[in-house]
Parts: sequence; structure tokens; C-alpha cells
Amino acid sequence: MVHSNARIAIIGGGMGGLTAAIALRKIAGVQATVFEQAGQLGEVGAGVTVAPNAARVLDRLGVLERIRSVGAVPDGHGVYQDAQGRMVTDAAWEDTAKEYQNIGMYRPDLIDALAAEVDPAAVRLGHRLTAVEETDDGVRVEFENGGAEVFDAVIGADGIHSVVRAAVGQHPEPVYSGYIVYRGVVDASRLPEDWPMISQVWMGDSRHFMCYPLQQRRLFNFVAGIPSDRPLHGPWSGPAEVAELAAEFAGDGWDPRLQHFIAQVDKTFWWGLFDHDPLTNWSRGPITLLGDAAHTMLPHQGQGVNQAIEDSMALATFLAAADEVSDIPEAFRRYTAVRMQRTAILQNGSRRAGAMFDAQYEFADLAKRDADIRVGRDFRRGAVFDYDAQKVAERALARFRKERVA
Repeated sequence: MVHSNARIAIIGGGMGGLTAAIALRKIAGVQATVFEQAGQLGEVGAGVTVAPNAARVLDRLGVLERIRSVGAVPDGHGVYQDAQGRMVTDAAWEDTAKEYQNIGMYRPDLIDALAAEVDPAAVRLGHRLTAVEETDDGVRVEFENGGAEVFDAVIGADGIHSVVRAAVGQHPEPVYSGYIVYRGVVDASRLPEDWPMISQVWMGDSRHFMCYPLQQRRLFNFVAGIPSDRPLHGPWSGPAEVAELAAEFAGDGWDPRLQHFIAQVDKTFWWGLFDHDPLTNWSRGPITLLGDAAHTMLPHQGQGVNQAIEDSMALATFLAAADEVSDIPEAFRRYTAVRMQRTAILQNGSRRAGAMFDAQYEFADLAKRDADIRVGRDFRRGAVFDYDAQKVAERALARFRKERVA
């Protein structure tokens, strides 16, 4: 195991960066320093799903019960529906063993739950990274506030606009999906008493709408995908008028229940949906990437945050097997080799899922779309939700050791 005095910096104090800090301490025995550009830890007031594959990791890290206590476990399977509310298929939001289920989380609550497991002294706020450079002494990081430090290793969990990514020689162009999403939350008390406590997706003409419960069912999250070229002519996000959202789902072609839900919305924001093509490498020497910095993906499979959580466990597992600080680059190479294929599959799968939901391309044939969604239901459970990031990393370690002996 890497000596506990190893100096490791995590750039980014979001959900991926905080989970990495927890995993490094509990699995690898290293107290990393987390640098966050904002003046406080926080997230936008919208929802995110902790999927079974990430819940398994968080359980091993000892934080799942805290997360469940502030989240919302649905009553059962979700549903995919057509625009008028006719069911296409159910959505099995659980692993095969039914041990872990989707948990709807208000993003600020998830940040708070993770931050409670990180030593406040290990978190540096107000540190916007400007430069990363490998030197003879380690890795030097410089910040906009004038601060600079040298670490044995640096982990970039700094999102789609990652500064660390350039230090590993990767410069991907963001890819615009052609869609924006309206996001926000609704007070559950404003909905009918019989409103289902499950996730629901309505799929219509080039657009879709999803909602699911949060915060012990006191809130409902919503995400609405709409085709737009707005981000190509200005900012990538901003406040929006609720009337804009309502107009996108007005008319007889849409389920009156959905329209009633939208009528309860007080406030919404829009975001452009960008990702990037899979990278050709995540690591260079003692520098590596994690989460959106490594594999920005569209939200249509709900796996962005969950893959960052998987990354954290895998990275900590490989670091735990490193005997010396000098072994960290090899640990990072192994981590990269194991994680890149999985996340590339999910990046491409998220693009395909969005095309299905919005009846694009070959999915304009609605019968084909609906059939593919039904098939995807069982694939998602086995290939995505049953995945055990820690066991996969441990098996890979055994294989790497055998190859080295040979």
C-alpha cells in the first residue's frame, strides 16, 4: 500500500472528487487534498440518480445509509411511456440480486452526504486551477489565487472543461448533441395524492420528459429534453421561463397528466447537452483523470455521476496495491486500462439512448424504438447495474501480477 504520507491532490470538489477522497482514505489509506474552485462545496438544485452500480461502491465505503436517509427509493419499477402516457415498458431500476435500487438524490444533499465523510481540513476552497506540470520533485499545481504546491500525484476530477486533462495530452472538442434540457424540482405536495412514486419517462416528437422522486419523496426532479441550437449562439446554460417549457409539451398529443405536472413548476433552468468522444488516454505519469474530465457523457442513461463513483473505487483499489510512491504511475496506467473501455461503451450508449427517447435516426420507426427500449431494459440491469467496480479492479490486479511474473 502507498505510504500514508503520499501527497495526492484531487482537483475538483464535486461528487466525483469527494467520492475519490473517501475511497483513497478508506481503501488506499491516503488522505488526499481536495481543491475546489468555488467558495463552498455545493451543486445546482436539481436531481441525480445514484444507480445500483454506484450504490454498491458507496455501501463498501460506508456512506450508503447516509445517502439513503436523505434520498428517495422509488416504490418499484419505473415506466417508459409514449407521449400520450401509454406504457411502452417498465424500467427495472435495480440489480439482478435486488440488493441495490436507484436512489433519487437532490444534488446538494448528495454533496453534503459525501462531504460529511471528508476531513474539512483536507478541502481547499476558492482554488481555481490554472496549470499542472510534472517536475523533478513531483507534480506542480498552480491556482488563480496565486497559490502553488507540489504533490506526488494529481487526480483531475475537474469536469468537462478540465485543466488537468491537457496535462495528459488530451484536448477533445466538446460535442453538442443538438439538445437542451430544462431541469428543476417540484414540491411533491402539489401533485395528486395518487401520483406514482417512481420514475416516469414520456417520449414524443423529438423530445422527452422524465421525472422521479427526491428527498424522502418531498420533491420531484424533472428533466425535459428539447431540440435547440441555442447553445451554439451563446452560453451553454441559463435561467428559463416556465412558459417555454410548457409550450414544448402543449396540445392534444401530450398526456394531460404530464401537462398537469408541468403546471406545478415554479422555476426552471436550461442546460445545453454536451459530451466528448472517448479519449485515447487518461493518464500520463503521476497524473490521471476521473469522472467528466475523463468521460463526459450525455445524461440519457443516468450514468455520469455513477461512473465517477465507479472510477473512484477502481482508482483507490489500484493505488492500494502500489507499494511505493514511485509505483503510482503504474497504478494509474492500470486504472486507465481497466476503466476506459467501460466508460467508452456507456458514452456511446448514452448517445444512442437519447436518440431512442427522441425518436431520432433509425428510431423514427416507433415500433423499432419501443422494441429496442424493451431489450435495453434487461441489458442495463446485467451490464450496468450488476457491475462491481471493486471486484473488476481486483481481478485485473491479479491478472497484471500474473503477467509480470510470467
